[in-house]
Amino acid sequence: MKYGNYDIGGKVVKEDERYTVKDNSELKNLIVSSTRLHRGKSTSGHKHPGQEEVYQFIYGTGQMELNGEMFNVHPNLMVLIEDGVHHRVHNTSFSEELYFVCIFDKKRNH
Repeated sequence: MKYGNYDIGGKVVKEDERYTVKDNSELKNLIVSSTRLHRGKSTSGHKHPGQEEVYQFIYGTGQMELNGEMFNVHPNLMVLIEDGVHHRVHNTSFSEELYFVCIFDKKRNH
């Protein structure tokens, strides 16, 4: 399976005024999920006890929050989210989307 041009394949699983989320579940043990976070919007924020995640920021800029600590995010930044850490992403731009890919264990219920 190969994908390009920011397309991870899969299907839209969430869509509202904040974002569009697509999940690719073709792998046996992992989900590859992408989020197009609209200008000036934020994700809900959540944590997954017993689960880890990897976020890769592809384009746009903003901020990420890990257990209340904020830091800037930008293209080519990878963030490793440890077990049970509360996380949230903010698109602080009012001119462009923030696009990132997340990889997590398929056993998790989002």
